[in-house]
Amino acid sequence: MVSEPEYRRGRSVVSALHVHLVFVTKYRRGVLTDEMLTTCEQVMRSVCDDFGSRLVEFNGEGDHVHLLIEY
Repeated sequence: MVSEPEYRRGRSVVSALHVHLVFVTKYRRGVLTDEMLTTCEQVMRSVCDDFGSRLVEFNGEGDHVHLLIEY
């Protein structure tokens, strides 16, 4: 069963906009620790809240971070 996507509804617009961001370390070296990833997720959630968007998903490893943001 496919779930119905959540739509943002405005006065004259209906939208479901998402962006997938990937941040990569220089030379793809594994420099990000679990503590750094946890802090990064908290900061990104705060920034999304400030801009009126929502961080749907956050994943990361030692050399990159994936963010799925709904705005």
